[in-house]
Amino acid sequence: MSKRLFVSVDLDGLEDAVRDVQARFEGASGLRFTDPAQAHVTLKFLGDTDPNRLDDLTVELERAVADSGITPFEARFGGLGAFPSLDYISVVWVGVREGHGDAELTALHEAVEDRTVAMGFDPEDHEFTPHATVARMDHAGGKERVQRVVEDEDPDVGRLQVEEIRLTESVLRDDGPEYSTVSSVTL
Repeated sequence: MSKRLFVSVDLDGLEDAVRDVQARFEGASGLRFTDPAQAHVTLKFLGDTDPNRLDDLTVELERAVADSGITPFEARFGGLGAFPSLDYISVVWVGVREGHGDAELTALHEAVEDRTVAMGFDPEDHEFTPHATVARMDHAGGKERVQRVVEDEDPDVGRLQVEEIRLTESVLRDDGPEYSTVSSVTL
């Protein structure tokens, strides 16, 4: 049975700060919050993957880290945004401050993208923006409130020492996805 996988940098230790950001949107109709304990930056969504490929995938992620030349670094999370746009909100996210980890996360994404596409995984169809999803918009009932918070507030979420990337499995449950680490690769 295939596993639904992605490659991530997890926001370990920033759960309370993510929860504080989510509180700014309290009462916005149609907004569904993600679990702050599962906050992460997705470097690459792989989708359904044959479990027999896990060892090869981990080796390729090790090679991607080596290709990137990235060593442990500090990332600063803060600011808000929405995908695909503020006019049509599907996802609300916390970003990575420019000059504070965004270049390193982008380099890791590009190296992981190159290695996984070479393995036959689908290439990304959009530009990479380092972010952690904090909520999803199911309907536009609270859209104006969400727009106002995203435009007017610039929360600091915190600093994170990034020392590894993780191959993560996502199991979809009725109450939201459940994530577990399949393997991790040290920077």
